[in-house]
Order: sequence, then structure tokens, then C-alpha cells
Amino acid sequence: MSCRAGLANVALVNLGCRVNRVELDSIANKLEAAGYVLTGDAEADVIVINTCAVTGEAEAKTRKAIRHAASRPRSPLVVVTGCVASLFSDELAALADNVEVVANKREVADYVIGRFGSYEAEPAAATDVHLTVTPTGRTRPGVQVQDGCDNRCTYCIIWKARGAARSFDPAGIIDEVRAAMARGAHEVVLTGINLGDYRWAVDGGEMRLPGLIDHVLAQTGVERLRLSSIEPPDVDGELLRAMAAAGSRVAPFLHICLQSGCDETLRRMARVYRTDLFARACEQARGTLPNVALGTDLIVGFPGETDEQFEESLAFCEHMRFAKMHIFRYSRRPGTPAAGWDCQVDSKVMAERSRRAHELADRMRIEEASRLVGTDDLVLVQYPGRGVSGGLFDVEVDPSVAVDTLLPVRLTDMRDDGTLRAAAL
Repeated sequence: MSCRAGLANVALVNLGCRVNRVELDSIANKLEAAGYVLTGDAEADVIVINTCAVTGEAEAKTRKAIRHAASRPRSPLVVVTGCVASLFSDELAALADNVEVVANKREVADYVIGRFGSYEAEPAAATDVHLTVTPTGRTRPGVQVQDGCDNRCTYCIIWKARGAARSFDPAGIIDEVRAAMARGAHEVVLTGINLGDYRWAVDGGEMRLPGLIDHVLAQTGVERLRLSSIEPPDVDGELLRAMAAAGSRVAPFLHICLQSGCDETLRRMARVYRTDLFARACEQARGTLPNVALGTDLIVGFPGETDEQFEESLAFCEHMRFAKMHIFRYSRRPGTPAAGWDCQVDSKVMAERSRRAHELADRMRIEEASRLVGTDDLVLVQYPGRGVSGGLFDVEVDPSVAVDTLLPVRLTDMRDDGTLRAAAL
């Protein structure tokens, strides 16, 4: 597919977290509004790469992606943005003559338009997929409400790449939610680098995340909000009150970042909580939201983690009954304190710990899914015959139900792999 004479076809490459994907969607929306057409990289005149610096491996993937894009036969303009671009702008620009670095993601669309011009986009056809999904093809669009982080975890470099914590104007957030709804979205995900740190001055006071949830639900007709990952200290009574009061309009899911279930490891990580606070947050969440599903992140093989400390961490995870776990082997990240420590864990030891953590995660997911059999839920249909529940469990539904439908169901039974089956209500 090609666009009007004078404009460029644009390919989008995302590396990294949900916030990165949301930011790339924003770039795509602006370019489409200016008349550009999104294509694969083989047909692209411009390739936008949104980079990730969360691990050394992610940074290596960034450099590989840039070299690959720059070497495409059409010799496209490669516009590099994101966290690695913020940290190593000159190094990335030197990778190829057709690479340009625009570290500020909010300037990327304007930069491309400045190079190639713009036209008013034609109205989308009734069958245009972008009426029901984001430009990058997702059925659950995100709205970024916060950026940056004031924490200084010893394994993390993101605070250097993204800067201090800052929150976005509620009026703009409302506009973005309404725009997502206009494209056909039934569920919108509120995202941020440190989502629970949202704060905005209003009427002599301060709007925090619970107030923002209330505000979005009052000012829009969005059918369901979902929260992205949140830090344990921010899972408090006010947040849970807002979620409970919203009923089915807020997904019964909390992804609470753990990183380790061992207090000594959390201390070395410079995390801002210990396991007792984390456990209280989970207990309070389950007490307020009976069908809530809990997810988390876990790092195995952090420098200095002994066998005993790993066992302690794994036992804590089992006690928390997580429904979803993202498990990472520690990745040495140059520029962080932990990367310089002389107590690095052997890669084979990390691999075995990762295997065991995944084994536990799979078992807990099936156990948590089984608890929901016989309950009612809302399933967002993402593919023919398949969707996700409020707690992000996979659910089989009637294949005749249209994709991108938010379907009220009763969860009737479960397959051996943990996939739930549902009947429409």
C-alpha cells in the first residue's frame, strides 16, 4: 500500500514495555492524521524505532533493529527514539548514515512531517481495521497518564532515560480515552512508568490515581478501564475503594511489582517496600475485590542472591497465589550500581531458577483460573473464539461473536492448560 505523492510510507518498530507501545500508538495516530500510511518495513520510506533500555539485552536488540532497518533495500530514513536514544544518542546516530535520533517521542511525528509534508487524511472506510483497534493492531489501547520515576532501584536505568516523575493533565487524558472509544475501543488501559505516582493539582488539592479513575469514569462512557503495573505502596484503601465502586467498569486485576520475595534482596535492589507491606497490599486487595487476579514481576539471579534467598523468594510468590508472573533473569545493565558488584550469579544458576519460577507460575495460573469457574465476567474478544477475562485469563467463547466485543459471560469450566470456557449471558 502506498500513500499520496510526496508523503512517505511509515513502518513502526516497538521494543520494550506497554508504555512504549502506547507512545508508538500516539506517534502512529498523528502520522495517520497527516495522511501517512502504515506499512511493513520492506515498503517503508521511514522506519520509526521506539527503543528500550531496561536490560543490556534490550539495548543489544535495539542496535540490531537499527542496523537491520537501515540496511533495507529502499534505504529508508530510520528515526530512533525512546530510552536508548535518550542515553546514547550519538552512538545510535553513528550506526548508519540514514539514521536520525529524535530522543523526545513527542517530537517524532512532527519531525517526520517536517521532512515529508502532510495532507488531510481521507475518512476511514467502514471496514478499516483502525476503527476498532489501535494503529499498531491492539484491541486494548493504552492511555499514558504518567511518565518518569523518582525511585533509584540499583538494577534500573530507566529513571535516567525518562527523567523525574511527572503526570499528565486530566483533560488531555479524557480526550485520549474518548478518542480511543471513537475508534471502537471497549477497554482502555491506564499506563505509566510509575502509575501509582500520578498526581495533579486541582481546586487547591491534589488528584491521585483513585481520583483519576473516578474522573475518567464520570467524564466518559468507557466500558472498562484497566490499570497497568503499580508499585506495592500505591495499592491502598483509596485505590481499592475506587476500583470496587466502579464495579465491572474497572477490570479486577492488579499487576503489583514484586521483583523479589526476599527482604534482603529487596534491600540490595533499593526497593521502597518489604514483603510484609506487599503481603498486606495483596490481602487488602482480595478482601475488597473478591475475584481480583494478581500479577507480578520477578527477577531471579539478582547479584548476591543465594540459593536460600531464592527459595525464600519462590515460597513467598507461592503464598501470594499470583495469577500471572513475568519472570526475568537478572540482566547486567551498565550504568547501574548492581552491574558493578562482584557477586554476580552464574548464568546456569539463573537459568535453573528461571525454570523453577516458570513452573510455579504455570501451576498457580491454573489454580487461580479454576477458582473462577461458575462466576460471571466480561470477556474482551480478541480473536475469533478467544478473548481475555477481567483478570487476563484466556477464555474460549462462541466463535461467531465479533472480535472486539466486550461480552458478558459465565465461566463454565476449564481446560487442562488453564484456558477457561464461557457461555454468553
